[in-house]
Amino acid sequence: MWESINEFLSKVDDFVWGTPLMILIIVGGILLTVRLGLLQIRKLPLALKWMVKNEEAGEGEVTSFGALCTALSATIGTGNIVGVATAIGAGGPGALFWMVITAFFGMATKYAEGLLAVKYRVVDETNHALGGPFYYIEKGMGKNWIWLAKIFAFFGICVGLFGIGTFSQVNGISSAVKGFFDPNDAWMVTVPGIGTYSWTVVIASLILSVCVALVLIGGIKRISNVSQVVVPFMAVLYIVLSTVLLICNIKEIPAALVTIVIGAFNPRAVTGGVVGSVIVAMQKGVARGIFSNESGLGSAPIAAAAAKTKEPVRQGLVSMTGTFIDTIIICTMTGLSIVLTGAWQQEGLEGVQVTTYAFQTGLPLPAQLVSFLLMLCLVFFAFTTILGWDYYSERCLEYLSGKNKKAILIYRWLYILAVFIGPYMTVKAVWTIADIFNGLMAIPNMIAIFALSGVVVKETREFFKRQEDNKMLM
Repeated sequence: MWESINEFLSKVDDFVWGTPLMILIIVGGILLTVRLGLLQIRKLPLALKWMVKNEEAGEGEVTSFGALCTALSATIGTGNIVGVATAIGAGGPGALFWMVITAFFGMATKYAEGLLAVKYRVVDETNHALGGPFYYIEKGMGKNWIWLAKIFAFFGICVGLFGIGTFSQVNGISSAVKGFFDPNDAWMVTVPGIGTYSWTVVIASLILSVCVALVLIGGIKRISNVSQVVVPFMAVLYIVLSTVLLICNIKEIPAALVTIVIGAFNPRAVTGGVVGSVIVAMQKGVARGIFSNESGLGSAPIAAAAAKTKEPVRQGLVSMTGTFIDTIIICTMTGLSIVLTGAWQQEGLEGVQVTTYAFQTGLPLPAQLVSFLLMLCLVFFAFTTILGWDYYSERCLEYLSGKNKKAILIYRWLYILAVFIGPYMTVKAVWTIADIFNGLMAIPNMIAIFALSGVVVKETREFFKRQEDNKMLM
């Protein structure tokens, strides 16, 4: 039965993530990059400075850094550890090249999303901010496009409940926990009507569901508070581990880079014919890149809209740093580690096992310690992603239901239920479902980005002109 389901999902995935959607996302990023004059390079130092420097005034619910951490909590997850391995396994080392290219142009897209989110957001009398693609479609493109805003909100709910938010993250956590505590399937239990699983998977799903429920009750402020502590700490730990691995294998880096570039344009040359399509390498790289950093997806602007800020451009720059940190730094480090250690060529390894092998092989540390640290990073990254995506999908439901509190409460419990059953989904089905909903969510958002690109350019020019005029007066 699972084979038939996987085959059907793969066909749907190939249709959704076909060449037209990849072109739509990449061309959108290229268009903004050109119209903004390589803003992601010119203004990156300023963006990194503002990333940790909050504004003293402004409407909103959380600080700009808190909004960024909420967005990063949703992006830095299994995509950075498991998704990169999955992309390279399916598309060869060249998939990493396309991930980075997508991220570079995606920085311009993420900037536009953050800017538009703040410009068109709605802040009520209690300072509750609601914004994102559904509002910049409705208010920016006009009332005639409300149907498109509703389509985005619907797919946003589905991505949270069936895609990035639950199944893929929980599946990654349970796989990592089982791989560390019960790699040989010593403690097995039969779950009626589902199958036989390790006790570690069952226990992990129970503990995770309880922890998620406890945090979600507190809403955006509690999610933001948890994210501001967990995300920076775990990101630094993972970057340190990756940096040590790359330094210890620095002589292998040039050959790995050559393999990645050649694999992007001639996969057969580096895979021995196992992976032979440039389209597959590009498809997996772009899809996993979007899964990881969510540029063009329309999710991050939902968090950006809650930031305490008066300047849309400033928040756009802060939002842009999320893609830089997530993909250009963290995913590149993971991919390089997998390629230079040869982990991607090991038969029988899947998902997190590939990354674990790479780190155990490349780091001068005991294998058990490396496995534990990687498991820790994956568990906390995925946990914060679950929290972030609940916030995104609840805001989509809030827009779609007209702020119906009962509907949001019911959805919250359905979300927790999805977290509970996530470990029992097959790895291939989980990632394919996530890819499908990602693609469907990206379509209405990218249509809006194209339509409102002129607004983004105008706002940007006016903001930096005011900055220059203020400096001249000082």
